[in-house]
Amino acid sequence: MITATLHSATVAQFSRKKRITFAVPLVIIAYFAYIFVSFDVAGLSERINVDNARTLVSDSYSYKTHVAQDNRDGSIAISVEGERKGEYPQGTGPDWVSLGDITVVDLGEGHIITFGPQVSYDIPGYGLVTARPDGTGVNAEFPDGDLPDFINASANRVMITTDVGRFTITRARAEVFKYSLGWELFFFTLDSPYYGLGPAELAAKVFSGKASAVWQEFWTNKMWRHGDVFWALFETLLMAFLGTFGAAIVALPLAFLAARNFNPLGSLRFAARRLFDFLRGVDGLIWTIVLSRAFGPGPLTGSLAILLTDTGTFGKLFSEALENVDDKQIEGVASTGAKPVQRYRFGVFPQMMPVLLSQVLYYLESNTRSATIIGAITGGGIGLLLTQAIATQKDWEEVTYYIVLIILLVMAMDTLSGWLRRKLIKGDEGGH
Repeated sequence: MITATLHSATVAQFSRKKRITFAVPLVIIAYFAYIFVSFDVAGLSERINVDNARTLVSDSYSYKTHVAQDNRDGSIAISVEGERKGEYPQGTGPDWVSLGDITVVDLGEGHIITFGPQVSYDIPGYGLVTARPDGTGVNAEFPDGDLPDFINASANRVMITTDVGRFTITRARAEVFKYSLGWELFFFTLDSPYYGLGPAELAAKVFSGKASAVWQEFWTNKMWRHGDVFWALFETLLMAFLGTFGAAIVALPLAFLAARNFNPLGSLRFAARRLFDFLRGVDGLIWTIVLSRAFGPGPLTGSLAILLTDTGTFGKLFSEALENVDDKQIEGVASTGAKPVQRYRFGVFPQMMPVLLSQVLYYLESNTRSATIIGAITGGGIGLLLTQAIATQKDWEEVTYYIVLIILLVMAMDTLSGWLRRKLIKGDEGGH
């Protein structure tokens, strides 16, 4: 009788496990099928704009030079990225632009654009496109036949996009956009006396006593704003530092209230633990929005947002570390006649210090990344500059510059936190 009962129970248990074994993969497959349908994964290929993606990628490692003619007075303006801060002085320009009564732009590979009352573009393999823009329209003329895909034309606008550049004609302006590799004016702007100097010439200036002037020209670059960028990086790091270590300072005494072996009052422990749940249950970005409405934008608001979120996280981690301390070590310190404060100092903190330091250093590294996003909301740090560059939809090389600096900052913090963990926790003098 007992054997039959055990046999039935065993068979039922195996049957239940078999059903679970088959049910779990089916649930996962059904979930992914739901994602595929609800997120319209099948239509992703139709929504992808390959041309926009290609332009974005090329903008990250190249720059545009604009050559524009005002069709009303015939004046020519040449600038990098179309910015007034990157405008060539009147009568000057890159070597592929020939200035004179008739301005000629040589885009290379036989592509020649001529400015004047009549604007023309000689396109190899296609022919000559001409236009006489005035108050009635562009008045463009094209070679016989259907317009190719690289030409978009209407009565008031003509846009020609080829592999060497883009040419746009409207009634008011005719403008050439030429892409070139590199980050132009990264070191010095056009009005700097050091613009265009080679490495050897620049080194000669530095060693001739002009190192300070060269550095000042670079640091105050009006287009790339290196000084402002590195100050923004410092603000981002400061937000992460203040928020993380501020949270650790606040969470440590609260953790004693939440630890079962240090606080016998159940109601007080419950209140402390629910406070931790509340603080870490609200995401840091939500705290950022709430605090920015209360205190206004700024780096301090971002630091407070990190502090609140990490106080909840550290409180939980520290209280669990306190509950796992060895009571024998505390008793040994007490047996020497140590006072309560000394018991904590020599019996408790040495045991939990590895957990405390490792968690604080890890979150400092993580918050360096988080401070970038928080700074974009609170108006501080490198995050603000990053969102401003993205918002322009044209300065993608600056976006790349900021992202590279953020990655380097995170790598530096990772290296620093690893070194500090080895020195402070393991006591590794050799770094092995």
